[in-house]
Amino acid sequence: MAVCEVCGNDYDLSFEVVAQGARHTFDSFECAIHKMAPICEHCGVKVVGHGVVVEGSFYCCAHCARHERGDAPVRDSA
Repeated sequence: MAVCEVCGNDYDLSFEVVAQGARHTFDSFECAIHKMAPICEHCGVKVVGHGVVVEGSFYCCAHCARHERGDAPVRDSA
């Protein structure tokens, strides 16, 4: 069993995520999202899908990116 680094639950079905060379242990996708998902610079939602990145800033969608960046040439992926 391994302990979730977010909630501290010692769970027999925990899993590891390796990102940018760092290893993380979680007991649920909810905890993994809480710890690792970027936050939209405009509306504050956790970016769980593809999202949009403009000059290093994360947005949940093109609408939020345009709202923050004015005429930023962005669009949602189809």
